[in-house]
Amino acid sequence: MKVAAGVLGPTAFVAAWAIAGARRAGYSPVDDAISRLAEVGASSRPLMNAGFVTFGVAVPTFAVAARQALGPPATAALVVAGLSTLGVAATPLGPGPDTAHGVFAGIGYLAMAAAPVLADRRRGALVSAIAAASLVATTVGPAHGMFQRLGLGVVDAWIVVTALRQRREKRSGAP
Repeated sequence: MKVAAGVLGPTAFVAAWAIAGARRAGYSPVDDAISRLAEVGASSRPLMNAGFVTFGVAVPTFAVAARQALGPPATAALVVAGLSTLGVAATPLGPGPDTAHGVFAGIGYLAMAAAPVLADRRRGALVSAIAAASLVATTVGPAHGMFQRLGLGVVDAWIVVTALRQRREKRSGAP
């Protein structure tokens, strides 16, 4: 069941941003950050917060359950990513300074980008490189939303694939 959390968390997060973004008038998934879907006063806030919270609880649950396969550094990175995502939900964009929100988001991005390479240097390096490059691109140029989704999305996909691999190995008795 805990391995299923590795599928549930990323799937809920991606589904929330896809559905909320499609339903919110004037929102651009290419130009606007995911956090805009959960900003104070947004009609999409409840759905996006549900995605943040599901990710924030499920991914650390999965990471701890799969710590033997992931290794301590990747487990820690995924726990930090999940807890940071809870911080993002708790500090929505809105009137006033968004410093805390930005700190939580930045820590979460770094942790997510690091997790694949920390788990497996050979197979995870490309995922981490794509995530890191995409997330850097969100800070320097146009199409912030698109690059954010690419950077987070490749790691979300990696988490799901890793969880499914763990499930398959558990069923087959493989180490």
